[in-house]
Amino acid sequence: MRFLAILTAAAVSLTGMARMAAAGEYIPGDVLAQMKEADVVILGEVHDNPRHHLVQTEAIAAIQPSAVVWEMVTEEGAQRLAQTAASNPEELSRILRWAESGWPPLSMYYPVFQASDAPVYGAMVPRAAARAAMERGAATALGADAARYGLTVPLAPEDQAARESEQQAAHCNAMPAEILPQLVAIQRLRDAVLARAILRAMDETGGPVAVITGNGHARKDQGIPTFLARLRPGLKLFVLGQAEDGALTGQFDAVIDSPAAEREDPCKAFETQD
Repeated sequence: MRFLAILTAAAVSLTGMARMAAAGEYIPGDVLAQMKEADVVILGEVHDNPRHHLVQTEAIAAIQPSAVVWEMVTEEGAQRLAQTAASNPEELSRILRWAESGWPPLSMYYPVFQASDAPVYGAMVPRAAARAAMERGAATALGADAARYGLTVPLAPEDQAARESEQQAAHCNAMPAEILPQLVAIQRLRDAVLARAILRAMDETGGPVAVITGNGHARKDQGIPTFLARLRPGLKLFVLGQAEDGALTGQFDAVIDSPAAEREDPCKAFETQD
């Protein structure tokens, strides 16, 4: 999750990533076939795992979607990109203001951008909106669309408790209890914003639409698919989850496992100094 600072990232060259993705070794043929039949293909990831982005690159190249929705790109960034084509990673980083975003290095994502000429749709929640969600709830942050997306309705108590428990575990069991409902609210807000961008992309391009996002937003039991089922039940979805060493929480149509990325223990960020 972005709340856990990503301290290191494996060094993978752009040419190496593009070459490996082109080999077609990551996604089974039956999974690719199901992706090609879907209106919306949600491609989950662990953000700083380079191999997960190779899988996404292969999927995008095979699907050739009419639009790609990105959790890592703001709506304003997508509009700037539509107005100014980027011919190299440095230019793309500048247009999207990637260095300011807090995501892993663009070198991991650049082959995914290169895999398709489809327009980019941004669904990153700006910091101001995330703060508003923490302070006043997800419904306030989404504004007029809140009721339509179900954010004005509280989760069932057992669902709320389960999500708070997952947030606590994701934050190394270091969060004060009173913060957990706020973290759940932000997660719901991000799910809703992603779903809204997907529906706009479908309406404007006709689909299919591919989505680049974290596993937590992709999961069928509580993420983006639950919003799409509420708002556009006729859409045919395919959701791919990407595990690390077999570890993955949630429900997906298919799961691809990869070795865990080399990284420092993120829980060190929560350790107090004497």
